[in-house]
Amino acid sequence: MHSILIAMARCSDAGNGAPAERMRLDKWLWAARFFKTRQLAIDAINGGKVHVNGQRAKPGKEIAVGTKLSISKDRYSWDIIVAALSTQRRPAAEAALLYEETPESLARRQAEAARRREEKDLGTQPEGRPNKRERRLIHRFKRAQD
Repeated sequence: MHSILIAMARCSDAGNGAPAERMRLDKWLWAARFFKTRQLAIDAINGGKVHVNGQRAKPGKEIAVGTKLSISKDRYSWDIIVAALSTQRRPAAEAALLYEETPESLARRQAEAARRREEKDLGTQPEGRPNKRERRLIHRFKRAQD
């Protein structure tokens, strides 16, 4: 427990010794490892994939501890509450301390992951790219439809 508190304190340092009280949404999403780059975070925010307290936001939106975020990425979605702020991108174990996920969100994500595993096991996804013969058959079929 003590090491978690130390990590949380380290995460909230802004680098100048004073704890950060507010920070940009795009920078926090990058630091919390939801997106690999800040540009990807900005694109997601502008595309309506990130909501702050139930409303669309801009990348420069200031967030603080206690802010509720809804994040959609690929087929998954997270409903989280900001627990700490960090201006640096830290390892995944420390980044997970920056937020608390709601139990409903966690159950929903686990159900989606299980459904995707079952779908993969059933073989409903294509095995790969079509080979030359299969491409010719596809083109022939499409021409017949026109």
